[in-house]
Amino acid sequence: MKALFIINDGPYGSEKAYNALRMANQLNKEHPDVEVRIFLMADGANCAIASQTTPNGYYNIERMLRLSLNRGAKVKVCGSCADARGLKNLPLVEGAEISNLKELTNWVVDSDKVLTF
Repeated sequence: MKALFIINDGPYGSEKAYNALRMANQLNKEHPDVEVRIFLMADGANCAIASQTTPNGYYNIERMLRLSLNRGAKVKVCGSCADARGLKNLPLVEGAEISNLKELTNWVVDSDKVLTF
């Protein structure tokens, strides 16, 4: 099975990215045969910025994203979303890649489950 998580919210300010990554990491842990894909778009592109300083009271989204990558998840960042936010030249979490809407569309068609946050 292939599961696609689309994260639209930024890493901090709401718990949507946190909950999406909690679920993705739990899926990776309990069902290693499932291919987990994470696509970061809109303000979610900020989740892939390396060397984040976590605000008080929040979990470190970068650390959670690294755990997903270490467990085999594929992580893509919308290039136009990153560009619109001035992120294209910033270092990303190792393993995260800049992507595009075409690749997201292919992932949607190819995935058995699509979850949006």
